[in-house]
Amino acid sequence: MNLFDLSGEVAVVIGATGSLGGAMAQALGQAGAAVAVVGRNVERGQACVESLEQQGIRAAFFAADAMSRDDLRRVESEVESQLGVPSVLVNAAGGNDPKATVTADLPFEAIGLDAWRGNFDLNLVGGVLLPCQTFGPGFCARRRGTVINVASVSAHIPLSRVVSYSAAKAAVLSLTQFLAREWAPSGVRVNSITPGFFPAEQNRRLLFNEDGSPTARAQAILSHTPMARFGVAEELGGAAVFLASPRAAGFVTGTDLRVDGGFLSQTL
Repeated sequence: MNLFDLSGEVAVVIGATGSLGGAMAQALGQAGAAVAVVGRNVERGQACVESLEQQGIRAAFFAADAMSRDDLRRVESEVESQLGVPSVLVNAAGGNDPKATVTADLPFEAIGLDAWRGNFDLNLVGGVLLPCQTFGPGFCARRRGTVINVASVSAHIPLSRVVSYSAAKAAVLSLTQFLAREWAPSGVRVNSITPGFFPAEQNRRLLFNEDGSPTARAQAILSHTPMARFGVAEELGGAAVFLASPRAAGFVTGTDLRVDGGFLSQTL
């Protein structure tokens, strides 16, 4: 028996148009799942689907705004008609709004409510709450399904400057544990993955200078990471496949799986 065979599963990956979500979508597809690529960027979504199909993976793109209940309900119906009944939900949408980042010119007390709420909307409301409210009832009714949320190392140890992002991701961990407890009697598992530092489009300027050399912040991150390097997006794939597998992780719920190179274990 292959513990990590996902044949027959239909994985909905919200945020698959991003580098981390795309890598998890690919891993789930390579393990045998059909993959619903969900995101706002049509060009990136279609490119992701083409890449998956070239590998022999059943996939389709569904344009949606995770902040829209109507969009998510439409996606749920379209996925079922095109790929089959959803059984895996990966919530990989998220990010940090620079307007809510503490700087020399923007102290904590000056961060506006709109920027603060924007980070909570992106990472918690659209990032986890609304997708779970949309797909969760079907999972529970069928007594089958698994949810994988994406947290952050800053959910465990609030990083400097990104205060509202850290708070929102901490809320993701809390909601993950709440849903794991509430949905366990229905046979639905809910877990999270905490990525460490993975260079991507949204944080590249923070980590690298124009000449490609690491910034001072990047050097500080690497010095605090026992493995002394950044992660590669594909390294999240195994964690996603494990948590999605009803055989390999059938008794795993309410757990946060860290893929951080040891960042959160580092002290002095």
